[in-house]
Amino acid sequence: MMRGCAAASVFATAGLGTMAQAARPGAAPRPLSMRADGTYETVPLAKDAITLGVVQSRVVPVELANLQQSRLANVQHMVDLIDRANDLVSHDILFFHEFPVTGYYHGWNLDDARKVAIELPGHETELLARKAREHGCWLVFGSYARDPAWPKALLSITTIMNDKGEIVDRHWKARNLKGFFGGRKELFTTTIYDVLDRYVEMYGPDAVIPVARTPLGNIATSSTQKEPELFRAMAMKGAELILRTATGGFTPIDVQATSLYNGVYTALANNAASPENARYFADTGGGGSVIYGPDGAELASAKLAFETLVSQRIPIAAFRASHRQPVVHSELFLPVYEQYRSQYGPNLFGAYQPTDPFDAGRYLQDKARWPKP
Repeated sequence: MMRGCAAASVFATAGLGTMAQAARPGAAPRPLSMRADGTYETVPLAKDAITLGVVQSRVVPVELANLQQSRLANVQHMVDLIDRANDLVSHDILFFHEFPVTGYYHGWNLDDARKVAIELPGHETELLARKAREHGCWLVFGSYARDPAWPKALLSITTIMNDKGEIVDRHWKARNLKGFFGGRKELFTTTIYDVLDRYVEMYGPDAVIPVARTPLGNIATSSTQKEPELFRAMAMKGAELILRTATGGFTPIDVQATSLYNGVYTALANNAASPENARYFADTGGGGSVIYGPDGAELASAKLAFETLVSQRIPIAAFRASHRQPVVHSELFLPVYEQYRSQYGPNLFGAYQPTDPFDAGRYLQDKARWPKP
């Protein structure tokens, strides 16, 4: 199965306080940006309505024997699609899936995947930044990434780039679903949950559930599936647009419920059928990219698995005028949550970084806090 920073000074002063700000040298991590009166932090909107485009594009794994050329070919394809999308309609945000830059291959080990991964910022993001500036369009896209602050880790990061080509936020994947492959192998990407204590120490509690407060609306992103509490927390912190990525499959009702239960706009960018991908069948997990409204109604979707664009006009100013945090009777549930413990605890990759899926499976074999069924 195929699953799944330099901030502009205007955002720093206006309150964009997630990883983009906290990760800067000398910057103090922000406390949790959470209000208790139903409202949430914002910055002024640049326009009353925005056009969101979900780009359902191919997924082609970078070739280890031809790293630079094959990775740049993927970026060039993104560049071509950005041009095509904006030739049709001028978009405020174009949103790509989880791995448009590096692709994905389940046979990569840690060293392979780190070679394939990009740096943020880097040469690949500069090519995309030129297009963001040319079209005056924000870009949101996932990628495997390397970070000098995490020299042994492979990160899965969703990047938010503004229309000036500046990376204004970088959202780590929150967690991997352990046990999905039956325990023999596991994902070895380092997520927030895998190094939670160190992550909070470095970036602060606000970066655990990041919400980018932008002139186009409050944006939260995620490549995590089937974790409704995560999206509820994003909405509580003021997310208005939740942009979810996938590669190779997702559960539509899980995405739709994000909007229905939280009263926000939700988009899902999945990969297209990819005949160019020599590692998998062309139609593996492709299609289904979609945008839902705050009532859970489908606003626009990809009708086929081929490469396509899903666009929707969003009246962000009118939405914000009456929108509040989701209604949750937390006092009813908190005693249960406080005593609950997940199957696997946090920080497991703080002690050891697995080197491939089978090594991850072996390492996690005895780490479960629940008895085996």
